[in-house]
Amino acid sequence: MSALLILQNVSHTTAEGRELFKSLDLSLERGCTGLVGRNGVGKSTLLKLVAGDFAPQSGTVSRTGSLGLLEQSVHNSDFRTVVDAMGVAEAYQTIWRIMAGNGTPADFEKADWTLQSRLIEALAQVGMQECDPLRDLSTLSGGQRTRIALAALIFSKPDLILLDEPTNNLDREGREAVTDFLLHWKGGALVVSHDRQILRQMDRIVELSGLGVKTYGGNWDDYKEQKGREVEAAERELIVAERDAALLSRKIQIAAERKAKKDSAGKRSRGKAGLSKLILDAREDRAEQSSGRGKQLADRQRQKAEQKLQSAVSNIERLKSLSFEIGASRTPAGKIVLAFDEVFGGPDMRAPIINELSFTITGSERMAITGPNGSGKTTLLRLAMGELLPTSGRLHRSGPFAMLDQCVSLLDPASTILENFKRLNPDSTDNDCRAALARFLFRADSALRLASSLSGGEILRAGLACVLGSNAPPDLLILDEPTNHLDLMSVEAIETALNAYDGALLVVSHDEDFLAAIGIEKWLAL
Repeated sequence: MSALLILQNVSHTTAEGRELFKSLDLSLERGCTGLVGRNGVGKSTLLKLVAGDFAPQSGTVSRTGSLGLLEQSVHNSDFRTVVDAMGVAEAYQTIWRIMAGNGTPADFEKADWTLQSRLIEALAQVGMQECDPLRDLSTLSGGQRTRIALAALIFSKPDLILLDEPTNNLDREGREAVTDFLLHWKGGALVVSHDRQILRQMDRIVELSGLGVKTYGGNWDDYKEQKGREVEAAERELIVAERDAALLSRKIQIAAERKAKKDSAGKRSRGKAGLSKLILDAREDRAEQSSGRGKQLADRQRQKAEQKLQSAVSNIERLKSLSFEIGASRTPAGKIVLAFDEVFGGPDMRAPIINELSFTITGSERMAITGPNGSGKTTLLRLAMGELLPTSGRLHRSGPFAMLDQCVSLLDPASTILENFKRLNPDSTDNDCRAALARFLFRADSALRLASSLSGGEILRAGLACVLGSNAPPDLLILDEPTNHLDLMSVEAIETALNAYDGALLVVSHDEDFLAAIGIEKWLAL
């Protein structure tokens, strides 16, 4: 099977001089390929190189056939109607004028009589066959607009499609549309995503790291299994390297002690040997040369063992997920931390988004709020936090709360991580602050970084550190789409942190893998 895309010896450096990748080789055929890696490693840049947005600084990018790009979302500010979004507005208007009896000779000359049937076919493949091609996009939901974007791809029939985080900010309907599309796609696809449901539709996973690219056969679950074996092998390698380094260090120490004892004995016997000074000096020179060669050999062996050990340590750091330690909230099992009793509310008191809503969270229960975009999930969280007052009904809160939104707005971007922690935990000592931040991997000078300088994963980790790292974590933690814009390593780190937290959770998320990983027990669908 011929390759649709070939990258040979491709290198790229950022404007700030940071090398993203060097001498990178990659070949893609038909089928779906997921591109994964930490944020900042260069996934989006690589996609732009493939799309031809700019040329690589060295190496070549060769494409065979046509290329299509799936927009993350189709906004009615970009396109007015469905045919606008599908790129055929003018051709469709030509047919429309002819059908209405207003066609000109020029219209008849350029009319594409297959256009309408091809449009209907493309829309039908994404479940939008009943949609009027002239319908205004502003009347469609976010998930429906995503389906229109997919229909536009199907209509243009590219050989290779590029998708950059296609499910970010999409509701469940939009995510399902993208998943179903990829399941039935017959061409080639290169997909940058942290959505594990999407990655399960892949035929292969390509991991981009500072070491280059590595291809794993199979989908996300197969990739994780292979990575698990790599971690086990790396841990065995580290154990062997640590043992070898310790044995070598002891061996060198014993040899040095024997040499010192022998040299000391030689010096004591020098005056008693009755030999000339010339002979004694020559013997001492030979001994010193032998000692020097032995020291050089020992240094080389020590350096080699140290390099092997450092390599094993760095390999473990590259492969293993992050882990955290969190103090206990000690919330009593039967304590009601949040209760809605027939609550109505919303930003506009005359037209409440939340209507007659009732639920209760007790002890360490974990609840997920789901529903399409615009159904009132964020409004519910604002009511829970007291930022909005209900128009009617009763709302009960008990104990300390904390909320982390997508932007982690509780952090002051102009302050350091340490300053933010002290502001949010005024009773903590300096040692408490440092120890808490270290548990979330902000050690020493890294705690002095400005919040504005942090990546998406780092800023959420800093927010969790400030909220959960104190001596008294909150009884209830509220999270609004916490995994949006995070790479998979960061998502898994957040899952680890939340599993170590023993308080109650109220979470808005469309990421079903994330909700399953953090042990959601109750669901509320809006």
